[in-house]
Amino acid sequence: MSTWPVVHWFRRDLRLSDNTALRAALRSGRPVLPLFIFDPTILRSPRAGAPRVAFLLRALRALDEQLRAQGSALVVRFGEPEQILLALVRETYAQAIYANEDYTPHARGRDERLKRTLPVPLYTYPDLLLRAPGEVLREDGSPLVVYTPFMKRWRALPPPARAENSMPVGQWIHPSKVASSGIPELAALGFAPTIAAPPADERFARALLDRFIEGPIYRYSETRNALVADPFGAEMPSGSSYLSPYLRIGMISPRQVYWAAQEALQNAPDAAARQSAEIFVNELIWREFYHHILYHFPYVQRNNFRPAYDSVPWRDAPDELAAWQEGRTGYPVVDAAMRQLRAIGWMPNRARMIVASFLTKDLLIHWRAGE
Repeated sequence: MSTWPVVHWFRRDLRLSDNTALRAALRSGRPVLPLFIFDPTILRSPRAGAPRVAFLLRALRALDEQLRAQGSALVVRFGEPEQILLALVRETYAQAIYANEDYTPHARGRDERLKRTLPVPLYTYPDLLLRAPGEVLREDGSPLVVYTPFMKRWRALPPPARAENSMPVGQWIHPSKVASSGIPELAALGFAPTIAAPPADERFARALLDRFIEGPIYRYSETRNALVADPFGAEMPSGSSYLSPYLRIGMISPRQVYWAAQEALQNAPDAAARQSAEIFVNELIWREFYHHILYHFPYVQRNNFRPAYDSVPWRDAPDELAAWQEGRTGYPVVDAAMRQLRAIGWMPNRARMIVASFLTKDLLIHWRAGE
């Protein structure tokens, strides 16, 4: 390889546009090797269910198609990230690793170890959120633990960075230069066949956003609680933006969503439409709030946020839990929502609130079982 490359490690940023670390890698002046690692620790996680992994695989195939249009291809490897990255550095003489920051306890610990042990720099960039943890704090520097004060402080800060929607420019590694394991089928990862995943690519996510901003955002305050049946069908209903899974693995950036919503605010035809768009922006800030809470209080991943709830006398009721899971409680709205989740892997926000409240406050079954 005549010019030694740098690596862009795709993680929760499966897109080319408005990708902070990728843009920095392409501006390094070196050819960029696009990499995705199937980490066995993440694949074995209870959160890595078959529908989510199937959606991820579709997203990776779409990303690979985009990269091939740029004259490159996604390099896929399986194994522990430290071992994979070390081998790739030795194999290609890569001079640096670029990645966007992730704020889960697992990701933070992993990246801290990698920065200590890799023989080349691991550069990480804030990209997952509009405001990184540590930017929204009380005057004394402590984290905010209630949403409304967090939201007010968030809004009082200067505007977030603008989205860079153009395709980044730079050199890419030719696909023949580096061996890749290829994107696997679901069964090869140890998962049984599952429900059909919705479309999963950057262009579809942008189309969802554009469609939402054109009109449904102005009715969001009323329609976001509708219990829609098939949000990803041919006739996508209004109500929500349906962007949550695309934000989750980064097929669209929060900056792209936020600034599109700001444009909608400027073009709102009346006060009610403007209020609806403001409520949507508040939902983006809710997303930020929970990421900040997890960053500052990582124990919430497995424990109650408030220790006072540790003494709640949860019931051990396996038959009632199974009925809840399968949509057999006898309460139509609860059962409809849970059957929808089993059928398409998604339910509206209002439905999630209903089923979670029913499990914990009516059945008195621990939220961990519900999770």
